[in-house]
Formats: sequence, structure tokens, C-alpha cells
Amino acid sequence: MTGYLDRLAELLREAHGLPPDHVAATVADLAAYLAQAGGADPQDAFGPAEAVARRLAPSGTAADEHLETWRWLADTYVDEHLLNRFGDEGWEVERVDPLGRFVSHRDPERPRRWEYRRELITGGGGRLDERLAPDGWEPCGSWVVYAWFKREKAAGTGPEPAPSEPPPVPRRPTFPGRRRGCVLLGGALALAAAVVVAASTVTGFGVGLAVGLPVGALVPPVTAWAVRGRRR
Repeated sequence: MTGYLDRLAELLREAHGLPPDHVAATVADLAAYLAQAGGADPQDAFGPAEAVARRLAPSGTAADEHLETWRWLADTYVDEHLLNRFGDEGWEVERVDPLGRFVSHRDPERPRRWEYRRELITGGGGRLDERLAPDGWEPCGSWVVYAWFKREKAAGTGPEPAPSEPPPVPRRPTFPGRRRGCVLLGGALALAAAVVVAASTVTGFGVGLAVGLPVGALVPPVTAWAVRGRRR
């Protein structure tokens, strides 16, 4: 595995001109994916290193040293909204990595606006590409049953000035939707109720309330604290 990843890193640096930090982060992503897959053979998982390097290099390579690169994750409750928000700031999604993150780059000197849409893959991804291509949409990644498409803002809405001073690279790598937090909190409340019922069943109603209520009451705030911590 090490030899394969070393060769891939060399190709990305030397043949495609990607910045060293970009290459290191990309190779680390792939190594983590292989480790999660139980040490799968990279040749079987990804294919020949030369072909993988061509896929991983941004379109229209070679990449410039001054390109900003950012990897971030969002669930399907907020991904389209955030993709379009960050697209207005000049972020172009290159691909979706094996961990489901959007791998994006931006030229801070010549930023371009992008818009995005998500589609459900119901079979025949090639037909989906063909259906959207006439309107200027091109695929920029897929994950499980979803595919994402991008196009320059000018392609659908006419010329639009790019941001003259794009905002800095966001520090947050993860953007969970609010609905997920509500689901987690609802689950916590249900668990708190289960604690009270279980304690009452084992020790009797009076003792169960005395023990179960304090314990169960701790579950929602602890869960809410954990969710807030994940969003920072």
C-alpha cells in the first residue's frame, strides 16, 4: 500500500503539478479509506495509480501553487444550500472523496462563481449526465446514491461579477443540518424516558423516580452539548 501511495503522490506532484500540501492531504484521505476497508489492496480499490492521478487532478490542470483548497462535509439537509453559498464565494468542487467530503478549490486572484445541484442516482448515472449536460451541468462527485453537478453561474444567469475580495477559507470542516440535531435531541428525550421507566420497573415507582429522573434529565443536555461541540 505504501509503495502505491508514494507513486500516486509522486505523480500528483510531478506530472500534474499539485501543491505538496494538497497531495499530502489527498494521499492521507486515501490511506484512511484503505485502513477503514480493512487494508484493501489499493490497486483493486482505486485502479492504476496513473489513472487515479488523472482523476484526482483538478480539471484543466496543472494546479497552481496559489490555489486555495478546502475539504468539507455536509449532510443532505443543507448541502445544496451550502454548495451554492460557497459557490458564490468562488469555491469549485473538484470531486467527492472516499469519506464523502467535498474537495474544493478556489483561485483567490481570479475567483469564479459556481452553482450546484444534487440528484438521486436511480440507475444509469450516464443517462443522468446526458440529461443535464445540455443545460451546462457537469458531474463533480457522487456518494452512495447521490450525485452532484456544477456549472459556472454565468452559464445559467448571464455574466455575473466574481467576488473581488473572496472571504477567507472557512475553518469549519463539517456542517450538520439542524434537523439532525433535532433528531438527536428527540432520541435523547426518548432515552431519558426509557431510563425512568426502567428504573421504576426494577426498583419500584417511587425509588425509580428518585433515581431515574436525575439520570434521565442529564441525557438531553449532554446530547445537546455533544451536538454543539460537533458543529464548532
